[in-house]
Amino acid sequence: MPALASAQPAAFAARVDSLFDRWRGTDRPGCAVGVSDRGRVVLERAYGMADLESGVAMAPATVVHAASLAKSVTALAVLLLEQEGRLSLDDPARRHLPDLPASAGDATIRQLLTHTAGLRDVFELAILARGRFEEDRITQADALAMLARQRAPNFAPGAEYGYSNTGYLLAARIVERISGRPFAAFAAERLFAPLGMRRTHVRDDVAALVPGRAVGYARRGAGWRVSTPNFDVVGSTNLQTTVGDLLRWADNLDRPAVGDTALVRRMQTPAVLSTGDTTTYGLGLSLVRDRGWRVAEHEGRDPGFRAYLGRWLDRGVSVALLCNAAALDPVGLGRTVASLYLGPGPAATPGAAAASGDAPGDARAALAWAGVYFEPTTRQVAELTVRDGVLYTDRSGGARFEAHGPRRARQVGVPLELDFGAGARPGYRVRWLVPGRRADAFAWRAPAAPALDRRALAAYAGTYASAELDATYRVEAGDSTLTLRAGAAPGLVARPVFPDGFVSGQYTVEFARTGGRVTGFAISHPRARGVAFVRVLSR
Repeated sequence: MPALASAQPAAFAARVDSLFDRWRGTDRPGCAVGVSDRGRVVLERAYGMADLESGVAMAPATVVHAASLAKSVTALAVLLLEQEGRLSLDDPARRHLPDLPASAGDATIRQLLTHTAGLRDVFELAILARGRFEEDRITQADALAMLARQRAPNFAPGAEYGYSNTGYLLAARIVERISGRPFAAFAAERLFAPLGMRRTHVRDDVAALVPGRAVGYARRGAGWRVSTPNFDVVGSTNLQTTVGDLLRWADNLDRPAVGDTALVRRMQTPAVLSTGDTTTYGLGLSLVRDRGWRVAEHEGRDPGFRAYLGRWLDRGVSVALLCNAAALDPVGLGRTVASLYLGPGPAATPGAAAASGDAPGDARAALAWAGVYFEPTTRQVAELTVRDGVLYTDRSGGARFEAHGPRRARQVGVPLELDFGAGARPGYRVRWLVPGRRADAFAWRAPAAPALDRRALAAYAGTYASAELDATYRVEAGDSTLTLRAGAAPGLVARPVFPDGFVSGQYTVEFARTGGRVTGFAISHPRARGVAFVRVLSR
């Protein structure tokens, strides 16, 4: 079946132009977008500016930082070495990297590439250690030294899916050890050159000059400020490319010039956990459905940049998107471009159909489930809150839920349910109505005292140290919150949610006591759980 827009290229281009209208102009950063159909480029457009200071416009040939789109590059590099018999994906990573810490356990190369190794994310650890992310350069040596100090993983290898840049950093290191070449040189010779990707490279030196490169930006107030990745880390990020070269890379999934069909098929095979559950991630690719079509895709998110590359496998259509601004949703934009080209999908997914099938019950029944809940494995906090007679998952914003039975709530418009237990204070289990998604179990927690004042919060104030981060934090008590500060950084402002438990954005802070006295805390993020701090006793 031909694509909806294939017979009307001018109309398709005009609709894409309209989609990116807010990025037009000489006073803002922008985006480049490309679309190909079975290897034939059908659209390349660009909007906004590549460099606001120099007045250089964005162009399809502009080189843009593509962040995590690098992961499919790393995965393919590892697979080439396996094809040559130089490693196996089922080798323990420590066989090739004997200096890995004991916390890496027996994680395999496959688990590094499928985000199932359980290793804490080195970038998140760097943020925690420094109290900020930008300004200070992060080298490959910095990342490896941080990893060496870790005493515990997020989870046992193979037990869960947990996105972590660390696995790809280590995979690139394995490529270097086995090939005897820098990863950037290996990728240039073995991957990019055979595919004709002449404007693509892996940046392993943050200070290197790159002709025709876009500058990254972030919004501040009514204007823009430069926001550029400050790390030399390779494997997980630091792919510099153009939309045209990305379309060549995506076309290799259909007609491989690098590797072969069997190798590419392995990249598109979802990982299986030790529980038998299937994830939605293969080797360097997210494997999802969009309006009934199978899609192999990945997004990229780094300071100042957003990127997307998606391949609609059933149709042979690829969409590449590179933007030098952080204030946009690359996946949403990329899929919208595809919908403009392909038209309506063949069918809704089974999960989506189930989610819209039965009618909601008494909406008031869901209001009784408001409260604070805690997931002990991931250490996430959920605050089910009633606003205007409706149940939401956060105190401000959040997802909306409706009752669909005496113990069941369903998120509006999403194939996800909360199954509540029996009793006065039941917890709930998150149940996705699509296969391969983890079912987290949240327990009800007694809320924090309604009026924790500065005097009560003073019990937490003090100095704390983490050997895993080689960092020291000052905890300061405010009128109703705590501030956790590393060095001169602004710090995390944490509010109490349950006894000795605080939240700050995605961070959960759990204080520990001995004999009633606060002696330390653990701070958790979805990508770095349970990083321990011990109170430093004053002399």
